[in-house]
Amino acid sequence: MGAQWKVKHKEIAANAKGRIFTKLTKEIMVAARNGADPDMNPRLRLAIEQAKKASMTRETLERAIKKGAGLLDEGVNFEKLTYEGFAPHQVPVIVECLTDNSNRTYSSMRVLFRKGQLGNSGSVSWDFDYLGMIEATPNSPDADPDLAAIEAGAQDLEPADEGATLFLTDPTDLDAVCKALPDYGFTVESAKLGYKPKNPVELGEAEREEVEAFLEAIDEDDDVQTLYVALS
Repeated sequence: MGAQWKVKHKEIAANAKGRIFTKLTKEIMVAARNGADPDMNPRLRLAIEQAKKASMTRETLERAIKKGAGLLDEGVNFEKLTYEGFAPHQVPVIVECLTDNSNRTYSSMRVLFRKGQLGNSGSVSWDFDYLGMIEATPNSPDADPDLAAIEAGAQDLEPADEGATLFLTDPTDLDAVCKALPDYGFTVESAKLGYKPKNPVELGEAEREEVEAFLEAIDEDDDVQTLYVALS
């Protein structure tokens, strides 16, 4: 499944569009705490690019920036929480949340992990690498991902969905590599810091479906931002 779990079924993805907008809005608001100018705030710039690709309206986007930067009266403070544990069949999972009520989120995670096992901090993160992850598509058939990775300063790369390439970077190099890739024929589709499993688990079809159902239930929670799972 790669570093970040994604909903694969089209009908589920369509139903999840509202949740995607909620997650993007939260990310923009949190990023804007460090300044409302995307030219001076790399995290905000990446969040804005993601929101535009998801067709978020300009009005919604600007309002989220202003709320996060404290330029509107009704500001909301979100706290980042990370949970670690196991899906069914002992598959390691990391769940990143943004919440305005940590007690609510913790209660939800306890319920959602009943079919798996909720662990303590560090219980599975040791089995993941924390990296910059940039998904980019070639602008032409001549674009060479290996050359682009070397010249842009990425640590590694691997194939992604639909002809894209996932460029892996040191966390501190994420923004610099994002800016450099277009010079070597690639359009950045998404970029973030995240967890890549060191030892993905292989499962049969029935077990895999059970794990995916577990992940889908977690992803439906409004406080959940991103899921990472060690499943090959």
